[in-house]
Amino acid sequence: MFMQRGEGAYLYDVEGRSYIDYVGAWGPMIVGHAHPSVLEKIKSTVDQGICFGTPHPLETEMAEKLCQLVPSLEKVRLVNSGTEAAMSAIRLARGVTARDRIIKFAGCYHGHADALLVQAGSGALTHGVPSSPGIPASTVEHTEIAQYNNAGEVQEIFADRGDQIAAIIVEPIAGNMGCVLPDPGFLEALRDCCDRYGSLLIFDEVMTGFRVGPGGAQQRFGITPDLTVLGKVIGGGLPVGAFGGRAEIMEQLAPLGPVYQAGTLSGNPVTMAAGLATLNLIEQDGFYEALGDGAARLVQGLREQAGAHDVSFEAVEATGMFGIFFTSGDPVRCYADVQACRAEDYQLFFHHMLKQGVYLAPSSYEAGFLSSAHTQQEIDRTVEAAGIAFDAVRRENQ
Repeated sequence: MFMQRGEGAYLYDVEGRSYIDYVGAWGPMIVGHAHPSVLEKIKSTVDQGICFGTPHPLETEMAEKLCQLVPSLEKVRLVNSGTEAAMSAIRLARGVTARDRIIKFAGCYHGHADALLVQAGSGALTHGVPSSPGIPASTVEHTEIAQYNNAGEVQEIFADRGDQIAAIIVEPIAGNMGCVLPDPGFLEALRDCCDRYGSLLIFDEVMTGFRVGPGGAQQRFGITPDLTVLGKVIGGGLPVGAFGGRAEIMEQLAPLGPVYQAGTLSGNPVTMAAGLATLNLIEQDGFYEALGDGAARLVQGLREQAGAHDVSFEAVEATGMFGIFFTSGDPVRCYADVQACRAEDYQLFFHHMLKQGVYLAPSSYEAGFLSSAHTQQEIDRTVEAAGIAFDAVRRENQ
């Protein structure tokens, strides 16, 4: 499918068909497509030039805004993608701790840097390739894999070799194996392990940052990571990434410190303009309450339609994102649970929704996203279409 344009909650393909969009460019379009305030800011910035190779006022404005909104940020480094941000945060953690090993979780995706593309989520799961050809074994030998929501497994790894572990990197709400919420106490246990053994806790909030609240998942759950990785929303739909944390850690980056990181286009003024315009919109009173109400109505409607058509199904929501699972009724808590879901039913559901003009993620391993442009009208249409799609799933399984 090739899309030609977007407006508000809708995408329009090259043949002119319209779709209610629940992909949102995989997360960035939290205020909808082609928002006038965002476009106006982009256009006025482009008129002054697009790249200078020097600091720009908007770069500093963005850094100040991020530090204001995200509780754990004292200093920020801007980059060009979530992959670059996660890769750089890991390098910084290793440099600061003088350790090599990291812990990541099966099904969590932190970009396509070699050391992190091990049992990754999203596209790697969709294509049945938990790691990728082209990655030397020596590159990933220092990457430990644990199951999401299994604090005991993490504690065992630390008990065995905690003095070798530089960092834990985790999606505080997993969004690349569907949308999977952390169990009560799970994130707290990760924080405790890092504190006990002198490791750093890295929250990958590329997806959850400004999606689940103005201060991200760390504000929602009251957990303070040492480093935070950001992306998506902060670029307003243009390429972006950022990572930041405590000042004494960030000051180990070049040119102040010995850990090297640089990027020609980092902090590009056009991207900063789009991102700042978006962040200004989400700071409006009631923004997240309305976004969360919409997600809750959508999820409840999907559950009711699945029940009415006798389809075993579960859905979860976290303010601006949601996950749907064709499960046998057991809660979905980790990658293994997601693998046990009926992907073939999701594919059938996806295609029937698409025929009715509702665009969901093509993969059952992806989270869905709402924007502030999704009104009751779009949600009602989606729930109505879901009734037809669930009926098709039921008939297929008879």
